Amino acid sequence: MTSRSGATLEVRGLVRRFGGLIAVNNISFDVKSGEILGLIGPNGSGKSTVMKLIMGIVRPNAGMISLDGVAIAGLPPHRISRAGVGIVFQHSRPLQRQTVLEHIKLALLPDKLLHLIGDASVDSRAREIAARVGLSAVADRLPRTLAFADLRRMEIAKAIARDPKVVLVDEPFAGLTAGEVTEFSALIGALRNEGRAVLLVDHNVKSVAALVDRVFAMYLGENIAQGSAVEVMNNEVVRRVYLGGTLEVAARAKTDTTSKPLLEVNGLGVHYGKAQALENVSVRVHEREFVSIVGLNGAGKTTLFNAISGLLPYQGEIRMGGESLAGRSGARIAREGIIQCPETRELFGDLSVRENLEVAGLHQPKAERATQLEWLFELFPILKARLSQSAATLSGGEQQMLAIGRCLMAKPRLLLLDEPTLGLAPVILEQLSRALETLRQSTPITVLLAEQNVTFALPHADRVYVLEHARIIWEGLPSRFAEEAGRDYL
Repeated sequence: MTSRSGATLEVRGLVRRFGGLIAVNNISFDVKSGEILGLIGPNGSGKSTVMKLIMGIVRPNAGMISLDGVAIAGLPPHRISRAGVGIVFQHSRPLQRQTVLEHIKLALLPDKLLHLIGDASVDSRAREIAARVGLSAVADRLPRTLAFADLRRMEIAKAIARDPKVVLVDEPFAGLTAGEVTEFSALIGALRNEGRAVLLVDHNVKSVAALVDRVFAMYLGENIAQGSAVEVMNNEVVRRVYLGGTLEVAARAKTDTTSKPLLEVNGLGVHYGKAQALENVSVRVHEREFVSIVGLNGAGKTTLFNAISGLLPYQGEIRMGGESLAGRSGARIAREGIIQCPETRELFGDLSVRENLEVAGLHQPKAERATQLEWLFELFPILKARLSQSAATLSGGEQQMLAIGRCLMAKPRLLLLDEPTLGLAPVILEQLSRALETLRQSTPITVLLAEQNVTFALPHADRVYVLEHARIIWEGLPSRFAEEAGRDYL
């Protein structure tokens, strides 16, 4: 493989709007040959949009992108690829009738209609690339027969077949085991050693930090920090974005954990295709207990909730009140008292606040529904003031309150709260915190909270689980989290 030198990707003042949303706002950075730049940030930060802008999948509204001083912003993807930019996609969509070797050969062929048949060296070059990424043993197999890690290797092989100057790597560690993460880190490190410029995006912050030369952190479309991995991970703004601020634990009355758990999750495994999203996860939640599942984006929190809610197939066992939930539909599980408030809220945008709430309480007698509404208005007074307003016109914080309120209208026995703080201002977080404390003190509702923001999750928790890379790596009391797990959370 050719050794590269002197290639530089330059991004200056990049802006991309989607309607009224500014997804990328005045982003500037360089990636030099022989360097890996890690691009990190929570969901919605704009990382994927930056990758799409560089690759020409999305056109910028403003700004400049250049490769070795030649402007490439706004060019179609095939021309950007021809200029020397390769991309390793997160999701593999291979041709199912072609072998691994044939996929690599296709990437090696010239992109001209008159030169569709490669010369005799194409086969040997394809086999060299396959060997380099660890695919020699499966080079003649079809994609559907491959392990997930081998599909990811094939994406790397295709990306480097054109000998790119710059390689964009999107979420390389998602769905991989710890051992496979180590192997892929070595493959990506080899790209740097060959003199290529590498832009790496991944939710696995620890793996990124161990591999990259520099880190560029984004939040809500803007740059919040850049520098070495140590500098960025210790940056006060970055830690506040990921952790939410100073770790604090409120004193809480003890709950009864000697009785049989209300919810039992034992040895849970979930795959998305061949990617493992959860591996041997076990969780218990007792009646009236508040339990927090903390983990960075991509750890598997939403997958865990979707499995509990009956929305995903899984291996292992989930029991509610001692009864197995296996084979039960999501609707039946909800009727039996497990209600999930999803990260994406899923409100009926065209319906009013009142209509969104009443839909969730239709199974209740009218008088009972009215009583429940009045209780909700005490919990979230702003909803009463917005009763006739359509959900789509509410602010983000108001929508989150409505999403939680709609779940509470169903009178859950177990409430699954998925990332309720995502993208919310501090003043809204305070209101949500007070509401959760009210639930804790005055209702029999049991809550399982999934959060990246540990400073929101800990004060409301009787117990804490840390989910990292599809596995539970720590569990214990909130008072022990800061000392035993908080230091290494990022």
